[in-house]
Amino acid sequence: MYSSGGKPGAPASACPGWLMTAVAPWGENAEDAYDQGLVEMGLGDSRLIEVQGAFLPMGFEATPPQPLPMGSLVECHLAVAYAYGGSTACAGVAWAACTTPEGDECAVVAKITTELDYEETESLLKRNLQRRLASRDLEVQSFDVAVDEVTAAKDHYGVAMAALILPESLKLSGGGNVGRVRAGLTRQATDAMESAAKRVDTKAPAAPAMRPGGRKPPGGNTDFSL
Repeated sequence: MYSSGGKPGAPASACPGWLMTAVAPWGENAEDAYDQGLVEMGLGDSRLIEVQGAFLPMGFEATPPQPLPMGSLVECHLAVAYAYGGSTACAGVAWAACTTPEGDECAVVAKITTELDYEETESLLKRNLQRRLASRDLEVQSFDVAVDEVTAAKDHYGVAMAALILPESLKLSGGGNVGRVRAGLTRQATDAMESAAKRVDTKAPAAPAMRPGGRKPPGGNTDFSL
């Protein structure tokens, strides 16, 4: 299945992408279930680059799914949840189109895997997305969520997959896929060092450990000097 906020007649975007989910409950092993899930999702003939992080390339726009040529190099945010022998697992991915306080448009992604049911997993995924928006002071304009649930067959492995697929993101070059530098959101290393220096509960380094029966230092006293 897939979920998308785009319209079939929408113009081509700088960075198109779409949400998709798939399940595979009959895997002989975890690797087999994973491969079956990729085939069900339409990524079985692609080379994947799994991406971490919250921000999507500038110009992201949700579009309907498109068939990918064999051997395509595709960037995706992928959530994979495994189950075995009748157990259940869920995976989900969500995106949100946002604006910064300065008026810049951007997009954020979140993902999750759980052993909970569909409704609880979807609720947790939305909370994760909300936290990412709040921590970056972003205002949401639109969003979409895709969650799927698998129950593994008896004595088999199952997998639930959800992905935000970005087939054109690797073709972006130069500064067109990034925005301005946003100040005041990230603590600098010097701030962290100054904060640690002011703390009164900072522990001193521990003395070197000694083996049982080991030779004691001359004089019989342990040296605690730093």
